[in-house]
Amino acid sequence: MHTLTRRKFIVDSGKLAIGTSILITAMTGCSNTNTGSNQTLKYWALSYQPHGANQTGKLTDAAIAAYLKTHPTIKVQITGFTGDSVGFTKVSQAVRSGSSVDLFRYPSDNLPLLVTQGLVEPIDDYLTSDDKADIYPNLLDAVKLNGKTYAWPLWVPPVAMYLNLDIFQERGITPPGNNWTYEEFVTIAQQLTFTRPNGQKVYGYSSAVDADIVNVWPIIMGDGGVPLSPDQKHYSFNSPEAISGLQKLVDLARKYKITPPDFGTQSPNDMISGFSQQKNYAMYSAPSGDSSGYAATGMNFAIRTMPIGAMKKPITTGGIGLIAISKTRDQHKLQATMEMARYLTGKQVGKDVSGYYLAPGARRSVTVENPISQFASFVPYTYLMPLMTSWEQIRTLIHVQIQNAILGKVTPAQAMNAPANEINSILANAQ
Repeated sequence: MHTLTRRKFIVDSGKLAIGTSILITAMTGCSNTNTGSNQTLKYWALSYQPHGANQTGKLTDAAIAAYLKTHPTIKVQITGFTGDSVGFTKVSQAVRSGSSVDLFRYPSDNLPLLVTQGLVEPIDDYLTSDDKADIYPNLLDAVKLNGKTYAWPLWVPPVAMYLNLDIFQERGITPPGNNWTYEEFVTIAQQLTFTRPNGQKVYGYSSAVDADIVNVWPIIMGDGGVPLSPDQKHYSFNSPEAISGLQKLVDLARKYKITPPDFGTQSPNDMISGFSQQKNYAMYSAPSGDSSGYAATGMNFAIRTMPIGAMKKPITTGGIGLIAISKTRDQHKLQATMEMARYLTGKQVGKDVSGYYLAPGARRSVTVENPISQFASFVPYTYLMPLMTSWEQIRTLIHVQIQNAILGKVTPAQAMNAPANEINSILANAQ
């Protein structure tokens, strides 16, 4: 005769703000046969808000609760951070503290600096033959440094254009197809920039411009410019193609005036609230993650490719979302952390939690649901940010100049030429 033990999941935290933590535990009378001893794992998750305050919060809580069903003596403390320079600074500082983070969901281009500082555990000893066969080889290679694999690839979130279809209908505008040009985009955005009878101003387009995100870079790169040479030894964002691409981005604000007055200084949260709540942005560009939240609320929206520039073929930008493991001497905790990271990036979590994947997955076995499935076709032409220790510094130098151009402080040519010597020096010293 078997005795069944009822398990109770406890969620306990305070404020509904990114940066606060939530503790999830599974209490049971049974001993844990999977992990050996009790462990409290500290997980930092990008864009997470506790108590289901946003879609990422709901999905992450559900995933952890599902995991704890088979790991009942594990406790998981979840902390959220924002997807901008402030948020990434917080998580990197927490990793450096040595005790605040066990595993963390992070973009690939921010990882190398932490690796070179000896703050991240390689996962090679924990990759099974099934893992190696399942994870796409190019994505596994993309998280390798000096021959070691330093993170569990989770997904590839391409940047796309989000359309508020209610605003399109309000103005009687037919939504574009997926092969629209920059010129067609401008025309549509001009038609969607207007003032409502109540005095509310609506803008055709906006996007977050931040040192840690590349949501406007597809417009800059649409004419054929790329930030670095193919061998990553030289700065190349001052090419004629890149300068003309930045000019097109600047023109949205300064020539066509289809962006809000604070375009260039807005945060990702500004985009989400302006697009879905205030409904004063008809279009904005962002990665795939936002789409699941809109779908969950029944919002009337659509996804399109980024407008095609002079290169005459689509391009977008993105990174590899991953889960990395902080350095630790506690081998029991390391084993438990690796096991949880495998689950959070694998096939089973997608089965346990409907809609868990907020981007096309890094494993062959993962299937994604609508609207995330709409982003899958963008992955083949997604420019992945370079995996190099100096990229965070280089990207920040570029960002300052892009922002200066948008704000009218410098011309696009001046902006793209300004950081050339410093970036080339950085690249030369890195060889």
